[in-house]
Parts: sequence; structure tokens; C-alpha cells
Amino acid sequence: SASLIVIKKITGNYARKISEKANSNVDELSLELKSNDAQKGINSNLKIKDKTINAEVTDINLFYALDKALSKLLKEV
Repeated sequence: SASLIVIKKITGNYARKISEKANSNVDELSLELKSNDAQKGINSNLKIKDKTINAEVTDINLFYALDKALSKLLKEV
């Protein structure tokens, strides 16, 4: 429950930043969690108009992986 709140905060902050940088032209932001015993992976996709940006990150810590993936998307916008 507490983890979900942190994930929502991180995602919401990055979604706002991406939307501001893209002038509110964001069509879709999707996140997919891939997990095994030791690693957590995040596959993220961002659709802006006709452009699709992908970022895939793997880390031991879920929050760091999420932050890195969304940060990559923000840099690409």
C-alpha cells in the first residue's frame, strides 16, 4: 500500500513534467513492470502525436528503476 503511493507520486510528477515539456500533446504513457527474483524492470512507452519513445530499465530497487525509466522519457521529449 505504501509502495503504491510512492509509485503514484513518482509517476504523477514525471507525467506533469513530460506534459509541460511536450506542450500537453501527450497521447499515452504506459508502464510495465517486469520482475524476477533479484531485479525489477520497467518498460515505459510514451506516445506523443506520431512519435513513440521507449525506455527500458532494470534495477534492484523498483523506485530507482521507475525514476530512471521516466527520466529517460523526459530527456527524449
